Amino acid sequence: MSDTIPPKLVRSVLYIPASKPRALEKAKGLPADAIIFDLEDAVSPEEKVAARATLADALKLGGYGERLKVVRVNGADSEWGAADLAALKGLAFDAVLLPKVQTADDVAAARKVLPEVPVWAMIETPLGVLNAAEIAAHPALEAFVMGTNDLAKELNCRFRADRLPLMGALQSSLLAARAHGVIAIDGVFNAFKDDEGLAAECEQGRDLGFDGKTVIHPAQIATANAVFSPSEEAIDLAKRQIAAFDAAKAEGQGVAVLDGKIVENLHVATARDILARAKAIAERTE
Repeated sequence: MSDTIPPKLVRSVLYIPASKPRALEKAKGLPADAIIFDLEDAVSPEEKVAARATLADALKLGGYGERLKVVRVNGADSEWGAADLAALKGLAFDAVLLPKVQTADDVAAARKVLPEVPVWAMIETPLGVLNAAEIAAHPALEAFVMGTNDLAKELNCRFRADRLPLMGALQSSLLAARAHGVIAIDGVFNAFKDDEGLAAECEQGRDLGFDGKTVIHPAQIATANAVFSPSEEAIDLAKRQIAAFDAAKAEGQGVAVLDGKIVENLHVATARDILARAKAIAERTE
């Protein structure tokens, strides 16, 4: 089981329609950690073929800086999926996102077409959740993206602000991701004008252990970035925990006491992760 932070920042992961040149251009100036160039749900059937060329031109032009560039293709069972993968050969991007991944075979099939490209998997079906550990174990798999809208549809569950009906799926997928050192990104919040609701759902996702959140509107980026960044209080505590533990260790002690609480190796490991994440964020914003 991995006890380190993911190597890449994914606090905010913005979906952008690959068919819209203006949106592709605007994304270059947005503070999202990652961009999902979407060839699937955000593109109408009649635009899908042209969207490949539009996206290829945008990727060749570049200008996205340190943002992770992820391309979501259409499903392998659709009439566009195979051609989407083939069209990505030779382009500069960071990962391919597969929709409705059901088994590790789905990851392997994409890997055959794009052998050097990391794979991200949408977990948005009951079978995908049940096979999450198998999918996460595939060596090409880098990240899970929760497709909570599709998953809710498949489960036939009711909408609740606390997402109680989805909690088993969210936690099962997160467990699988953590067991195999895979990045885990929470699903979207649909009401993009509801800032309070977005903040609450981001806090819930962070409490569960997700690394970031997918967002559907630029206005949601700042909230996701803030919630999934270490707070000043967390950074201060991390520094003090490390210092207290180092001092105790120098005196031959195996544990330290700080603010009336025990500090052990596991707390120090978490503290170092927090500081590493804070450093990466600071470098990104400089």
